[in-house]
Amino acid sequence: MEKEKYIVNFGKTEYGADYTLLSGVPYFSAVQTFDCGQCFRFGETDGGVQGVAFGRLIRIEQEGDSVKLIGVSEKDFFGVFERYLGLCEDYGAVREDIGAHMGAYGDVIYKAMECASGIRILHQEPWEAVASFIISQNNNIPRIKKIIENMCTGLGEPFVGFDGKTYYAFPTAEAVLAAGEAGLAPFKMGFRARYLTDAAKKHLSGEVDFGYIEKASAEEAQKMLMSICGVGPKVASCALLFGFHKLEFFPVDVWIKRVLAKYYPQGIDISTLGAYAGVAQQYLFYYERYMGGEE
Repeated sequence: MEKEKYIVNFGKTEYGADYTLLSGVPYFSAVQTFDCGQCFRFGETDGGVQGVAFGRLIRIEQEGDSVKLIGVSEKDFFGVFERYLGLCEDYGAVREDIGAHMGAYGDVIYKAMECASGIRILHQEPWEAVASFIISQNNNIPRIKKIIENMCTGLGEPFVGFDGKTYYAFPTAEAVLAAGEAGLAPFKMGFRARYLTDAAKKHLSGEVDFGYIEKASAEEAQKMLMSICGVGPKVASCALLFGFHKLEFFPVDVWIKRVLAKYYPQGIDISTLGAYAGVAQQYLFYYERYMGGEE
């Protein structure tokens, strides 16, 4: 699928930070994209969204279809962040495909797409996605964010952001394995520490081969991730959707079960939802979370 066409310009802020300015970007809202449980290191700030990804601080300011990425140079944008922000897909075509597959089950999906029109699926670093969703198990978003931030501060490589402050990259699998369960204990992730160290061990040994997962079928990719201790279908699906950009995955947790029961009481065959089922899942999640099904 071709990406959408928009205008790209590059420059520097008055305080010397690189920026990328995008104009005419359709179907993109930084606030919606970073507020639907995809990742845990971003938050809203005055006038934007800010966080750490791929070992650097970025800030996103948006007015309509004009998007400014502060801390992102031309090389950074085309090398990492265009892909990271899901700007390599034509979301007009994605929405058409979702409507064609889910419209058969009723018009709720059209309402959800309207409500959550700016959500895009991020293409995160695979190890960070796997580790983050292991930590997310039986947890709430504020606590997940706190655990991850503490772990990053304790085990991640420090760097100086464009604002002059010190931030920390997401810890490598090597750092997690070296810390072990005892070293992870101060971050208060409980039973998840054992799962995380097992994930690091299997990733580093090649038993869980991220390169293979990128190219594998959905079934084989999920099977390999589920060989990690404590990783079930939901965690594997989230990691595959948000870290490996396998957009056909439709993670089902307690919240989504309620959504499906509410809007599709006659049942829905997830296997029929097409190549962008995961995008549809995010639309439905956001719609129910913020609208509660209200018109």
